[in-house]
Amino acid sequence: MPRRVLSGRVTSDKMDKTVTVLVDRRVMHPLYKKFIRRSKKYAAHDEANLCKVGDAVRIEECRPISKRKTWLVIERNGEMLGTAAGAPAAPAQG
Repeated sequence: MPRRVLSGRVTSDKMDKTVTVLVDRRVMHPLYKKFIRRSKKYAAHDEANLCKVGDAVRIEECRPISKRKTWLVIERNGEMLGTAAGAPAAPAQG
């Protein structure tokens, strides 16, 4: 099953290796057929503490890292982060 990927904006970076991401979406009202904005905050893992408040990020669903953190930051301001999205680690020397 593919992992879900969401786009949002960082609203808090006060925690160590964790950022809070606000994800906005538009849903249609079932009766009035008008689009309504809905938003939700997710706690996402940021291994290198690179993300700052206001950054546009993409987060990917992953295994539970802590009680409420099950998302991983994979992209920041349009550039992919090194350890995310299945990128191989640095090659072994020798």
